[in-house]
Amino acid sequence: MSRVRTVLAMRTREGCEQRFEAEWLSAAEEISALDGCLHQDLVRDADDPRSYLIISDWADRERLDAFGRSEHRDRLLRIIRDLRESAQRHTYQVLHSVSSVREGAR
Repeated sequence: MSRVRTVLAMRTREGCEQRFEAEWLSAAEEISALDGCLHQDLVRDADDPRSYLIISDWADRERLDAFGRSEHRDRLLRIIRDLRESAQRHTYQVLHSVSSVREGAR
């Protein structure tokens, strides 16, 4: 078992950006308490404010897949489905991570 990272590229409908961000944050706070969820980020494209990446790290594929079958995921999708124009998801196995020396000094 090894850590996995999901990257969901999503483009919101025009005018839905703030609601999308608020809904994601609310859902992410609940999801962060789930077994196996290690970290989540929502990032916005610096050149296209309607394009986002949702990046999630999970302890292993089994727990990510359990989340994929959960009510938490279903509820999140129901909320954001109406706010998005498109979405594409990929899952990656994390092989190596290197932290900045400066990050450890904080």
